[in-house]
Amino acid sequence: CLLSFGQMVKVRTEIESLYDGKCTVTVRQEYTKDNGSTGFQEVVLIEDEPCRLSFSNTSSTKEGEVAASVSQVTELFIRPDVDIPPGSKITVTQNGETVNYTKSGVKAKYDTHQQIVLQLWKRWS
Repeated sequence: CLLSFGQMVKVRTEIESLYDGKCTVTVRQEYTKDNGSTGFQEVVLIEDEPCRLSFSNTSSTKEGEVAASVSQVTELFIRPDVDIPPGSKITVTQNGETVNYTKSGVKAKYDTHQQIVLQLWKRWS
């Protein structure tokens, strides 16, 4: 069932009302230093963008293992028209805590929002 434009706007507004975090997206860009050598600098693309983090746990057991390994999946919910390049550093502040992440998969993009699986930030590659 497709939503009318009015219904889509209403759903998007409802989803965005749940955003209780803010994120900043930073990329690493190449530049030429005064001496002609190449350097890299961090450039903020998006700042204080409303968002929401969602956490879920997954568990798996391999043959011969007694206990299941548990891992946490972190998903970023954000407006559908925000473009976050692969390899970006995504700094999210939610519930008084600030954590750095990076995009780890293909985004799921909908008319009302997008969901991006994140992993903890390690370093620039």
